[in-house]
Amino acid sequence: MWWLILLVILVAIIGWLMLDFKLGRSHFIRTRTRRDYETRMSDIQLFSRGPELFDQMFKEMREARASIHVLFYIVQDDHFALRFLELLKGKAQEGIEVRLLMDQLGSHNVPKSKVKELRDAGVEVDFCRRVKLPYLFFSSQQRNHRKITVIDGTIGYLGGYNIGKEYIDENDKPELSPWRDYHLRLEGEGVHDLQTEFCIDWFRATQKDLKNEAKYFPPAEKGSIQHQIFPTEGVNIEDFFGKFIDEAQSEIIIGTPYFIATPILMDALLGALDRGVTVKIIIPNNADHMLVKEAAFPYFRPLLARGAKVYQFMDGFYHAKVMVVDDHFCDIGTANFDKRSFFINFEINNLIYDKGFIQTLKKEMEKDMSASDMLSESDLSSVSMLTRLKERVASAISILL
Repeated sequence: MWWLILLVILVAIIGWLMLDFKLGRSHFIRTRTRRDYETRMSDIQLFSRGPELFDQMFKEMREARASIHVLFYIVQDDHFALRFLELLKGKAQEGIEVRLLMDQLGSHNVPKSKVKELRDAGVEVDFCRRVKLPYLFFSSQQRNHRKITVIDGTIGYLGGYNIGKEYIDENDKPELSPWRDYHLRLEGEGVHDLQTEFCIDWFRATQKDLKNEAKYFPPAEKGSIQHQIFPTEGVNIEDFFGKFIDEAQSEIIIGTPYFIATPILMDALLGALDRGVTVKIIIPNNADHMLVKEAAFPYFRPLLARGAKVYQFMDGFYHAKVMVVDDHFCDIGTANFDKRSFFINFEINNLIYDKGFIQTLKKEMEKDMSASDMLSESDLSSVSMLTRLKERVASAISILL
């Protein structure tokens, strides 16, 4: 009889989780605000290695004269994160306005003692996307996955890198090192949009409104690259990506650590293959989370059958979030090509319309592909029963992976 009681409890818990998630997301979608930024002109620099990125970012933080605003999904508790936090503390002690916003769950390793130390030094620190009633499960799943840095209102950064030793080529797991990712540095008109997004997230966490403070939005000169900041909050990405895939004429390249497509995007990719478009997808060979690799297999089988090329990156862990369509559009940001990014998380991407930049990006992606092994149809036709079981489980919970 005890097993029947356990079964009833288990069914009740699963039912509550499903209802909580459905009602929570429905409530959020009804109350959210959509922001569509104009096309801007900025100078944009691409970083593909953590040491070079953080050397530049930290140098400019040390040179800050007015303000430093930082939002990261993950800040770890290790020597590299300590170096980052000590930098912020030092700048606050110089009299610079420093604000640090972290996702509550993503940065849960940051010690409370370190947060107090930062605040005592003058750094304004807070956590966003807190787990709260009435939708405990949904709020625990909806993460702020953005990475935004704005220095003096004139220099901005966004992309895939977080703060931790694994992002500078140090990892306790050799199979996940070095970390391969993409991050962008901006100067020009687009920095104002990054600043606005930081201010919106800061207000949500603290109820302190910075958006109308002119000192955070100094005059910006036009840069040389046309682009558009694209923030999303659980909607919009699917339709936007689908539109660009439908318009592709020759080539689509997708780089993502997790490939869990929606029916709309699968139809778009299959349609592109049918009309002769080359589709290339770069993924990591080694997964950093359970089931995410198996979750992709049901999507890869029909894509491979239609002629898509899937590259499994072998030289470390591939964490890039990028899409290139022909030579006229590319997207780099924080959104993975998966349902969690499409339907749950807060993300921020940069849509770039510049052939010169796209050629630079494609050269980097060619390096990724040359460091990869090709996935074949036969690889997926002879998987074990355990792998098939994992696929089924992953499909059932794919939106949460």
